Amino acid sequence: MVVLNRIYTRTGDAGTTRLATGEPVSKASLRVETYGAVDETNACLGLARLHTSGDVVLDAMLRRIQNELFDLGADLSTPPGTPEAEARTLRMTDGQVERLEREIDALNEPLPALTSFILPGGTPAAAALHQARTVARRAERIAVALVEAGESVSPPALRYLNRLSDFLFVAARHANDGGRTEVFWKSGATR
Repeated sequence: MVVLNRIYTRTGDAGTTRLATGEPVSKASLRVETYGAVDETNACLGLARLHTSGDVVLDAMLRRIQNELFDLGADLSTPPGTPEAEARTLRMTDGQVERLEREIDALNEPLPALTSFILPGGTPAAAALHQARTVARRAERIAVALVEAGESVSPPALRYLNRLSDFLFVAARHANDGGRTEVFWKSGATR
């Protein structure tokens, strides 16, 4: 359980923050950038959900994903530790990734096949979901950069980020009246 009695602590005034382990790091570190982009994705989903309340199934999926993004933030803010510490650490699971895959398949199955790239837009819900998708992709790119810099990120966390943007793409198509109100790219149309 998290208890926040004070919102400001002044401990970050010099440009540092603490990871879940208590370790101080720069607010510009790749790890902080990664879970910051996950938090931004969550905020985008909050805005998207203003437009999905009429779609009970999609809105329930997005509500669950918002909760999972806090799990993901906890995972990313906790570098690997001792086996004892790992036993107490909240980590993403393969089951969470597999659920996203099932939901992608369920939302995608009735959609028409794509014949062109889709311009982000259409309904307000779809536009908001496309924005969330692009932020999720950025979070994934930063997480990959974190791994390439020699830091550890749990494999399910990386897979979840990858599937999340796929889910949001399909959810945006679903929110565009099942693909009927999508706006397609027309190659070279403005030449």
